[in-house]
Amino acid sequence: MAITVKPLHPLFVGEVTGVDLRQPIDPATLGEIVAAIDRHAVLVFPEQALDDAQQIAFSSLFGPLETTRRQLRPDQPLRLDAHMSDVSNLDEKNRLLAANDSRRMGNIGNQLWHTDSTFKRIPARYSLLSAHVIPATGGNTEFADMRAAYEALPEAKQAELEGLIAIHSIYHSRATVGFTDFTDVERAALPPVPQVLVRTHPGSGRKSLYLASHASEIQGMPLPEGRMLLLDLTEHATQRQFVYAHAWRKDDFVIWDNRATMHRGRAYDDTKYRRELVRA
Repeated sequence: MAITVKPLHPLFVGEVTGVDLRQPIDPATLGEIVAAIDRHAVLVFPEQALDDAQQIAFSSLFGPLETTRRQLRPDQPLRLDAHMSDVSNLDEKNRLLAANDSRRMGNIGNQLWHTDSTFKRIPARYSLLSAHVIPATGGNTEFADMRAAYEALPEAKQAELEGLIAIHSIYHSRATVGFTDFTDVERAALPPVPQVLVRTHPGSGRKSLYLASHASEIQGMPLPEGRMLLLDLTEHATQRQFVYAHAWRKDDFVIWDNRATMHRGRAYDDTKYRRELVRA
């Protein structure tokens, strides 16, 4: 089965047709999908009405699945399987989250530019997000091409960044938006971790900036200087020429490579509209 990929942006992002992800995927088709991710970094699969079991089965073809950090909060029962990240504004009874619910407060942090799970010792390679219910307005997701952003830096700046290590923490990013409601169990389970600032992608061979709002400092650099460097790089990497904004449609399925991109959710009226997206 040969897939077709239509570019959606001059630098990255492709729309994929010619495959039904609900059906078994043969090795040749999986290889085509991986090659397309290596090239485009973000793939949009329209009209893929996957249920959770089908999404888990397909996502598992790429490697072991991580588990959601929300399972560290037994006072907030999970709505989904622990291998699914609930990118919604719903509680365990499928009701809209209350305005003061800590889960809603945490979700607001997803509107910061970030790369998924950089605050974990083993971060996520890919993210695979399925849209079940979308709001009447708002709620887009923006993606930034971190390969193109790196390549646009002056050679002197590229040389300056080689070998630098950033410290990543979920507590840093959430504190940025004023959310600090973490338990001792959560803090013990997810301590700050180091991540290399510039990576070479094994599939494309291209170098990429590895940034996120979770990055709090540069190892071995004075805190003010390290933070300004991270802020400057993020500002550079999220210039409009490097960014694609995805307007969700029901049953869109989007895969992105966290080693080559950064992303952020955009605001919508989450106290009025239901938005149900699930990620593996």
